[in-house]
Amino acid sequence: MPSTKSNASSLNLKVATYNIHKGFSHFNRRIVVHDMRERLRLMGADIVFLQEVVGHNAQHVENHGEWPDAPQHEFLAQQQWPVAAYGKNVVYEHGHHGNAILSRYPMIRFDHEDISTNRIEQRGLLHAEIAVPGWAATLHCVCVHLGLLGRSRTKQVEAVCARIESLVPAGSPLVIAGDFNDWRRRAGDPLAALGAREVFETMGGRPARSFPARLPILRLDRIYVRGFNVQSVDVHRGREWAQLSDHAPLAAQLVLA
Repeated sequence: MPSTKSNASSLNLKVATYNIHKGFSHFNRRIVVHDMRERLRLMGADIVFLQEVVGHNAQHVENHGEWPDAPQHEFLAQQQWPVAAYGKNVVYEHGHHGNAILSRYPMIRFDHEDISTNRIEQRGLLHAEIAVPGWAATLHCVCVHLGLLGRSRTKQVEAVCARIESLVPAGSPLVIAGDFNDWRRRAGDPLAALGAREVFETMGGRPARSFPARLPILRLDRIYVRGFNVQSVDVHRGREWAQLSDHAPLAAQLVLA
């Protein structure tokens, strides 16, 4: 059964973000989505932001006997997160993959927005509104996977900000997380103008190193928050995680301000 907090009106919230590399290990050597599910459960996050999640892939179903019957977001959420939302970013002849949000709490609504800037890179954001028991306002969660080109990322961050300005009330708590591909650290200023701050920058002065997972060098992944105090942050490194995706997952313990 999904675990619940002893105090329904708790102001604490643990969030995590993880690019799961379509459920394959580094260099696509083996399927690791089963191990990912167990490691994510041990992390104990209330809400998980996932990127490169396979909704369907007919070739993998045919070629890999251990491929899950359910879409990856549903498979990963089983017995831990009652609600799982998914949005297609990349669609191809034999399937599609995109972003997902797994939630321990009820999800009022969710919506996907295509923020692609060219035909080569299909990118998107997934926006969910979550009702946390005991909170006066709903929680808005935005999961993103931005492009590899600097100009594309600039336009995509502008699209994220425009959506937030239009659809997220100023008094609602907000978490924006995902794979920003932002090794030049240029995404933060537009989000800071909206009052959002990156949790690792808040605690240590700069974003976390998260890629490649075996020896993280690049600061690609982010967790931005508004309306929270940051209690602690963590990069999940080590042998167990390094054998999974090429990204290291990030987590943050938050307290509603």
